[in-house]
Amino acid sequence: MSAPTDPAPRPVPRLDLVGLVVADMPRTLAFYRRLGLQVPAAADGEDHVEVVLAGGLRLAFDVEDVVRSFDPGWRAPTGGHRVALAVDCGEPRAVDELWRELLAAGVHGHLPPWDAVWGQRYAVVHDPDGVPVDLFAALSPAAGG
Repeated sequence: MSAPTDPAPRPVPRLDLVGLVVADMPRTLAFYRRLGLQVPAAADGEDHVEVVLAGGLRLAFDVEDVVRSFDPGWRAPTGGHRVALAVDCGEPRAVDELWRELLAAGVHGHLPPWDAVWGQRYAVVHDPDGVPVDLFAALSPAAGG
């Protein structure tokens, strides 16, 4: 009789994908292109789009009908948000410049740029589906990001 062996260790989970549910794919992708995401124009006609970010993390966009295809009870959230994305603009003046550019393009500005107590120039806009996107940059090389 042989001794029982321990099963192989389970792989360590890792965050691989952040998914956003969108109402209007072309409008949403246009917004994220303004933030520097490299998304081909042909993606505007897709129901599911993925972009690989630095470090291999993927950002996915699904139209509402795709989500309802596997979760028929899904409803768009109301009254607030549970996720926010953040974009490092590199330097404080770039926060203000991107803020002005986004507002000129019709993006909803939620909180105009300010110097935050935690050492960053900070602003918040909303993507076309109401997801907050923080724009930030360290105020000085010693300030954290």
